[in-house]
Amino acid sequence: MRDDLRSRGGPRSAAKRERIVETAMRHFAENGYEGARVEDIATELGIAKGSIFQHFGSKAGLFLAAYEKAVTSLPAWLDAPKERTDAGFWPTFEYWLERTEHLIQEDWVPNRVALIGNYGTDLKLKREINRFLVSEDPYGTLDFVEFGVSRGEVRADLDVELVASMLDWLAERFQDALVTEELDPGLFHRHAGQPQRHSARIEEFVGLLRRAIGTDPG
Repeated sequence: MRDDLRSRGGPRSAAKRERIVETAMRHFAENGYEGARVEDIATELGIAKGSIFQHFGSKAGLFLAAYEKAVTSLPAWLDAPKERTDAGFWPTFEYWLERTEHLIQEDWVPNRVALIGNYGTDLKLKREINRFLVSEDPYGTLDFVEFGVSRGEVRADLDVELVASMLDWLAERFQDALVTEELDPGLFHRHAGQPQRHSARIEEFVGLLRRAIGTDPG
């Protein structure tokens, strides 16, 4: 159904759809899934609420389009600086974990939408999100794992798709915890405001993962 809606119309329709998605991303980021209102998005754009439903079918369809745009606008694993990718799989992995909190300021809207998609949607919408992540691999995790295997840094005796799924899930949840700590330090009372603890958590996490899938436990 969503693909049928997406294929309708020409360039003007595509441009209108793009404007709707851009505006919706900001509304979802600022208000959450439940708090964002389609009528508010339509009012800001100066269009009828029904026009949004013509393009996306429902609020869930609109959020899914916003989520897809959000995560595809974020960097992939191998988009790290060349000096890090040249250094290998694990330095590249650590680079993105170290930069997690900076992403909030640099790409606040797409990161917030991604966070809402992971935790603030119902099971039906979450299934659609998971289907998109598996089929599109927006972060290039499979390529990243194959990069690690080719360098002899990730175990070649494991199924690469299994490793990619595990890496996606574990890294995403760990980064979400770091993002949540930045957004609401009160959720982490025991270690709030301790940069050394932040670095130690990253080191411990990388060490655990390296012992599981790395060829050298480090």
